[in-house]
Amino acid sequence: MKIAVNTRLLLPGKLEGIGWFATETLKRITRGHPEHEFLFLFDRPWSEEFIFSDNITPLLVAPQARHPLLWYAWFEYSIPRILERQGAAFFLSPDGYLSLSANITSLPVIHDINFMHYPEFHPWLTRIYYRHFFPKFAAGAARIATVSEYSKKDICNSFGISPEKIDVVYNGAGDDYKPLSGKEREVVKNELAGGADFFLFAGSFHERKNIGGLLRAFDTFKTGTGSAVKLVLAGERMHGYRAMDRVLEKMVSRDDVIFTGRMEPPGLRKLYGAAIALVYIPFFEGFGIPVIEAMYCNTPVIVSDRTSLPEVAGDAAHYVDPGDISSIVDGLTRLAADEKYREELIDKAAGRRKLFSWDRTADLLWRSIEAAIDSGK
Repeated sequence: MKIAVNTRLLLPGKLEGIGWFATETLKRITRGHPEHEFLFLFDRPWSEEFIFSDNITPLLVAPQARHPLLWYAWFEYSIPRILERQGAAFFLSPDGYLSLSANITSLPVIHDINFMHYPEFHPWLTRIYYRHFFPKFAAGAARIATVSEYSKKDICNSFGISPEKIDVVYNGAGDDYKPLSGKEREVVKNELAGGADFFLFAGSFHERKNIGGLLRAFDTFKTGTGSAVKLVLAGERMHGYRAMDRVLEKMVSRDDVIFTGRMEPPGLRKLYGAAIALVYIPFFEGFGIPVIEAMYCNTPVIVSDRTSLPEVAGDAAHYVDPGDISSIVDGLTRLAADEKYREELIDKAAGRRKLFSWDRTADLLWRSIEAAIDSGK
């Protein structure tokens, strides 16, 4: 069977959560199913690092789909033509977008629908596209995969989709994420933070991720405790997010905030492994891959008490209210001061993290693909 895959987010050196999901699952699925041919559909010249096996045929499909109007052109005009020309029998879309014009059995992976609850976190034309088309994608799909029970319930309630149509395929963490030795921790701390302990945020700088709230809480924590702990932010800005700059300008402890830029897994593993805690407190999250990555590095986590995060972290995290600065400050204060508590969270995480692996993700996604194919829709 020819299985076409939307691979437009497989960008070397620029993988975000959905890109990592696509990379890790497609690597395993294509290698594990040589009986099928996979058509990888890119919207720009591809990197050979994403051609995981001999049964993959990469195809360049114009135009580059990086804007709502170009998304529409790519999915509704270019994709149907290439699917028909290539004789594809199935379409997999790891980023959730489908072609409503293509007469083909399809499976989108809809990671979350934050745009239904926080449309203001997106540029106006993007939010219009998402809120108009994603309900149609969900309705037209043979099946839907998503990354948490929370997202499954949210899709059902928001789009009127039967839960029988949705499969949960939890995310995982890459093999790079392992604990550091004590000596390695000290080297990282010395190089990055002048030997000081530090909290870590890893991910995109997006309003939904609540970076502004984290910065305000960190400033209050510093002035209230006099602690030498620093804050490291590893990631890149999304949609401008100028509100973060306004918070930074007003911070008393601005000099204790360290920006590393975007980090690839080997470097990110060092940050996780040397941090006293990951602080991951978004307003809305479909899964939260950094939480599992930190757990694999034996790093305790402070997370939001809402959406999917309690489902993912279980009893192996310290929970805070992302909208309450005092709650975040209390979390920072306790994790900074209480080594025994940090060790308790690490011990609990050792069991919790075993529930999440890319091998399991790929297996569950393949089962969902088979179920969609069998449905014949």
